Amino acid sequence: MTAFSKILIANRGEIAVRVIRTARELGYRTVAVYSEADAGALHVAQADQSVCIGPAPVGESYLVAENILDAARRTGADAIHPGYGFLSENADFATQCEEAGLIFIGPSASAIELMGSKRLSKLAMLDAGVPCIPGYQGADQSDETLIAQAQDVGFPLMVKASAGGGGRGMRLVLEAADLESQIRTARSEALNAFGSGELILERAVMEPRHIEIQVFADNHGNVVYLGERDCSIQRRHQKVVEEAPSPFVDKELRQRMGEAAVQAARSCDYRGAGTVEFLVDASGAFYFLEMNTRLQVEHPVTELITGQDLVGWQLQVAAGEPLPLQQEDIKLQGHAVEVRLYAEDPRQQFLPQTGEVLHWHIPDRPGIRVDHGVCQGQAVSPYYDPMLAKIISWGENREQACRKLASAVQDTVLLGVNGNKLFLQNILRHPAFLAGDATTAFIEQHFQTDPSMDQSGPGADTVAIAALIFFAAEGVSGSSWRNSSGARHNFKLRCEGSNYPAKLSRWNDQVEVQCCDSSVALELINLQPQSCHVRINGVGERISYVLSEGRLYLDDGSGHHSFEDVTHEPASAAASAGSGQVRASMAGAIVDVLVHSGERVAAGQTLVVLEAMKMEHPLKAGIDGVVEEVNASPGDQVKARQVVMTVAAEDELQEQT
Repeated sequence: MTAFSKILIANRGEIAVRVIRTARELGYRTVAVYSEADAGALHVAQADQSVCIGPAPVGESYLVAENILDAARRTGADAIHPGYGFLSENADFATQCEEAGLIFIGPSASAIELMGSKRLSKLAMLDAGVPCIPGYQGADQSDETLIAQAQDVGFPLMVKASAGGGGRGMRLVLEAADLESQIRTARSEALNAFGSGELILERAVMEPRHIEIQVFADNHGNVVYLGERDCSIQRRHQKVVEEAPSPFVDKELRQRMGEAAVQAARSCDYRGAGTVEFLVDASGAFYFLEMNTRLQVEHPVTELITGQDLVGWQLQVAAGEPLPLQQEDIKLQGHAVEVRLYAEDPRQQFLPQTGEVLHWHIPDRPGIRVDHGVCQGQAVSPYYDPMLAKIISWGENREQACRKLASAVQDTVLLGVNGNKLFLQNILRHPAFLAGDATTAFIEQHFQTDPSMDQSGPGADTVAIAALIFFAAEGVSGSSWRNSSGARHNFKLRCEGSNYPAKLSRWNDQVEVQCCDSSVALELINLQPQSCHVRINGVGERISYVLSEGRLYLDDGSGHHSFEDVTHEPASAAASAGSGQVRASMAGAIVDVLVHSGERVAAGQTLVVLEAMKMEHPLKAGIDGVVEEVNASPGDQVKARQVVMTVAAEDELQEQT
């Protein structure tokens, strides 16, 4: 037995809160580490002790092993739980913990190193007899070799970063002509994300299911699997919905995949929690994808259908105890589904969002679990992954679990920062998903025109509600709601850079708003500081909203919207069709500047690459012209909307000459 009493959680956000919860239940003391940006975070408030480990950027805080080990020494922590992401799959960090006399709550450094390389792990799985996708995983990493090997693999194929995960450094290549540029992009993204540009090639399995097996191993030779999770619904190779069990997997396939996963774990003398991921084609043939040597984001669905606490299992194994259950004791009951709530805007190609959480409410009801690290008033910064919470449901069957989760997502309130809430609830109610037919092609096939991604702006009902709240909450020209019967007011509201005129007329509690070429009849039933109960065209609705510093944030069921009342703003010239100013889409770091001053560029051409929230974002020219000024260099930190380059239009150049 290996005794420890105080656990330092080398992570942040919802997973840190999750680990603290189980550690406290089992009697362990806890230590939170945090960057300067996370000083007011929920995981810091909930831990018994906390230590600041550096500035906001992860390379100066959460990825600095020495700072984390120093925090353990200062607090007397004798074990470290790495969570997921950051240093959780860093073999050197696991070794450093061991050398410092600390218990690393995870697998051995050798297992992490092997499985952390898609190239080396695939070679090991081939030796172990685990089914693998045909491809190239050789040591020669030259572009010439990869291009030559691709001809043998065949198209379509996947170019994948050997290190890391989360879809970064991964590209689908349909034709040979695109291969060289995709190799270059994948290698660059992999280097920036993981510090390694090593790649593998694999034949693309088109429209597969992504199914993973939860495995657990102890130091006594026991290895078990706890069923499967179906993670097929993905966007940019990142999971959106996870469920257990899979609607596709039957008992026989579950056993075959489970035994293959156990074989994979035994082949590397595994210890603790791990996940073996497979791609499964329509015939039921499955292929090893990778092994994640940590707790997964989606572990709650496995906990709900097995009735087990997987973090508790991790702590028991780390303490040298045998697994709580043998394979024959593990039973699956009911169905569980999870979605990831992100700070991102589906209407802007899912661009990650930053800002302040002004209102946060989660439903408290049977069968619903919300794992989160959100505090009302906290800032969502550009430094970390934009996932804010996981909303999970359990039901006696799949239909019930999906219905309960869709309702819980709809009733979750996040205001101040755009989120993907409407996108999630629409997936959960989509006929193809409810039928259990979703593959990794689901979003591409069924969701390209979903209303949650509509870029046309707010509808008439939304604009009318915004005008009503501005009118009722703040009054107009000194009037109040109580004494403004018969009032009329012309509003000009701005949302996402566009102006929306709205003509409001009121008689008693009845309001008519003319906007967006429509007439909307409203009746205000009740107005509270963060809730508006209103009847819209005869139908009663409760709308969550926040008024802060003259800006209105509301969610009326059509998504998160932010309005300004610019009725009295001085008239200004209309914006031109395109702008010569290339601005940062959000705060982040400049990865690459692709053009130089004096170079001719075309509208739509990528000029600068920005890295923020662990993803690369292209900044493109808005007009044809010539680069006039370059204001940023690789490595520079920039703020949102900062001008990083200026392009002079053709007509401007002619005037200058």
